[in-house]
Formats: sequence, C-alpha cells, structure tokens
Amino acid sequence: MSTIGKNIKKKRSENGITQDQLAEKLNVTRQTISSWEMGRTQPDVDMLGKLADALEVTVEELIYDRPGKAESSAASVSKSGIGFGCALAMIISYTHWHSIGWAILHGLLNWVYVIYYIIKY
Repeated sequence: MSTIGKNIKKKRSENGITQDQLAEKLNVTRQTISSWEMGRTQPDVDMLGKLADALEVTVEELIYDRPGKAESSAASVSKSGIGFGCALAMIISYTHWHSIGWAILHGLLNWVYVIYYIIKY
C-alpha cells in the first residue's frame, strides 16, 4: 500500500465516509477509490486537490507520511526520550564521580545533544 493510499484510507475513515460516498463526491467509481487505497494506482495531480477538499485535509497531508498535527516525530522524541536520557546521564555521572556538579553538567550536555538531534532530523 502506498503512502497516499494509506493516507486516503485513514482520512476517509476518520471522516466517517464510505468509499461509495467519496467516489460520488469526486465523480469516480468506488473501484477507483479502492485502487488508490490499495496502492495499485494513484490519483493524478488535479484529483489530489479535489480529494483533499473532499477529505478536508491539505494535499501535503495526503502525499507525505507524517504523524498527525497533535504529535510530530520531534515531539514524540522529546516526550519519550529527553527526560529519561537526562535523568540517566545525571545518575550515571553522579555514581561515577560522586559530584552533583558533574551530574548537572552531563544532564545539560544531554539536552544540547537532543536539541541538535531535533534540529538535524
């Protein structure tokens, strides 16, 4: 299944629209919608705009494989990894050097690395 096909199916399901209803809105057959969703074919450029309007999304949301608006990949990395990574760096540093100063320094360095990672990727 192609990215576009997965996104069409996902957005159609989220909107509670059947393949028949979407096909009727776009003046195509249900088989055409099914073919797009299965990744056998893809809508042309003109149809992408109509499809996006019918599904109430942007063309970019149909084309690209990205997480939803609520949670981007950078947000998920920051939510799950930053706190744990900083705490781990501080604990390891404190147990090795027995100094809270080194622990804080390594915790801050971990934040710098995470910010670098988010900017780069």
